[in-house]
Amino acid sequence: MGAETVRPDLALPDDVVLSWEGEAVVAVRLPQLSESLDHILAALERRHGMPLSELDRRTKQSVVRSLEARGAFSVRHGVETVAGALGVSRFTVYNYLNRSETS
Repeated sequence: MGAETVRPDLALPDDVVLSWEGEAVVAVRLPQLSESLDHILAALERRHGMPLSELDRRTKQSVVRSLEARGAFSVRHGVETVAGALGVSRFTVYNYLNRSETS
């Protein structure tokens, strides 16, 4: 999901340093959550073979449910980001979320 590896001596405090037999061998720099959402949206576009805004309503609802399960809406501005990618309003995304709770 967009992580990168760096030398252990270049690791920042939030990086994950991996060790082998007690010696640091690599550090993994995880992306910010908002960057991860962009990667997830791009992957969904590749999977569907078209921009998310061109999907039919039922498929967009399915995408929203999938994103909710992955925590996309816990990211700051997540609803706005998803709404923009789907070509719908924030209100519509909230309706899709409410619909999945009552289904």
